[in-house]
Amino acid sequence: MTPTLVRQHLPHAGAAPRVDLRARARDWSEIQERMLVPLYEAVYERLDVGSTTRLLGLGCGSGLALLMAAARGAAVTGVDASPERMSLARERLLPEAWGTRPHGDTRLVDGSPGDTDEPGAPAYTLVTAFEPIGCLAGDSEGLGGLLAEATPLAARGAAVVLAGWGPPERCATASVLRVATKLAEPLRNSGSWRPALRDDLEEVAQRAGLKPDGSGRVACPFGYADVDSAVRGLKSTGLFDAAMTATDQVQVDKELTEALHPHQRQDGTVWMPNVFRYLIARTP
Repeated sequence: MTPTLVRQHLPHAGAAPRVDLRARARDWSEIQERMLVPLYEAVYERLDVGSTTRLLGLGCGSGLALLMAAARGAAVTGVDASPERMSLARERLLPEAWGTRPHGDTRLVDGSPGDTDEPGAPAYTLVTAFEPIGCLAGDSEGLGGLLAEATPLAARGAAVVLAGWGPPERCATASVLRVATKLAEPLRNSGSWRPALRDDLEEVAQRAGLKPDGSGRVACPFGYADVDSAVRGLKSTGLFDAAMTATDQVQVDKELTEALHPHQRQDGTVWMPNVFRYLIARTP
């Protein structure tokens, strides 16, 4: 997931939306990322993540999942291609720059998994890819490239965790995300949202040469203080980028607000129950 777009009107359909990357990363960190905490907790509990775990987090974003693993005693390494998100992760996980203690054995690396390799370093015992796949056409191919770099750094039989959206009929947010598909339709490109398919995670694991070793489903409701927060949080996922390219900021905000109306409570908060799925696979 990537995080908020600058409010502006695009001159014509097909122009790439200008993005305030810092604001976008901040919206992800402050609003949206916490929605996946039940997923992180379920995986760490199932795999007994603790002091003997050496974890590599792919697409670690602003570092919340890494922080939770470090709090359990794990040695964590995070990698992400977004400098803006990595800056926020460093604030969370490497706070010695601000005069407080760092969170254990922690490394954060800008770039790709191969950049985390250090001669003589012990192999990773757990690799996580918590950014949900199966919601953007073509997103599994990008994850495949990351796994190809990461799995040689993991121990034999190490767990690799992949995550994705659950069945659309069990995800209230699916009705809102369809706005992205509708608005992006003129482009018909690979960056538009699509409903998750049952075997998305298994197909990625198979292509990466991994052996499935269990799966699970976790309730991850999306809750927001108000509609404005919901709009900002949902846009921070990057799922509306194609819609922004095809239309403009005003149109995306307007249609998102309308789609969120059925999920708004009397006190103004927004609540959408969702189910996410994870797959545990093993390296050969």
